[in-house]
Amino acid sequence: MAQPTSSTPNRLERRKARTRAALVRAAQTFMAAGKLNVPILELTQTADVGMGSFYNHFDSREQLFNAAVEDAFERHGALLDELTQDLDDPAHVFAQSFRLTGRLHRRSPELSKVLLANGLVLAASDRGLAPRARRDIEDGVRAGRFSVRDPELAMTIVAGAALCLGQLLHDHPERDDAQATDQVTEDLLRMLGLPADQAHDICRRPLPDLT
Repeated sequence: MAQPTSSTPNRLERRKARTRAALVRAAQTFMAAGKLNVPILELTQTADVGMGSFYNHFDSREQLFNAAVEDAFERHGALLDELTQDLDDPAHVFAQSFRLTGRLHRRSPELSKVLLANGLVLAASDRGLAPRARRDIEDGVRAGRFSVRDPELAMTIVAGAALCLGQLLHDHPERDDAQATDQVTEDLLRMLGLPADQAHDICRRPLPDLT
């Protein structure tokens, strides 16, 4: 029988990882509901872990909430990487990431609300949508697909559009999320310098499944 190596998590490490993940998920649930002053006891009860377990991982509620935000950014970023990995055109990568993010608000409302509640942090973060959108804009400029004088200012507009679109879709559930997202994406592509017909074509291409 193969013996565990030093890099293989043992039972205790796996249990600790599960406990931490449960606390992070509990924090995200409360953040999505706008409950930022929830007592630590309520967080541990929701996570179904003991109070002592909390302090094995976090020094404070604020530290847990920061971890919950980072986890949300990481999950979002990893999803975008997975669903755009086969694309070569930076304009298509940018569009697909934005279109998928727009649809995420309805399909993963809890994750969406955590991201929206930390909008200013999200826009400046080195995780999640922001660094990927910045990379795709810069790649698009180098490839001659985009015509942008200041990528950082362009990124500010993209971040604002992403956050406002997400809030609009939560505030107006009667709106078609796919149609609204694709329209905003097409407008952003045109703003970045892509010809109108190409922007329209890219935003009509099929998307991978988010589930």
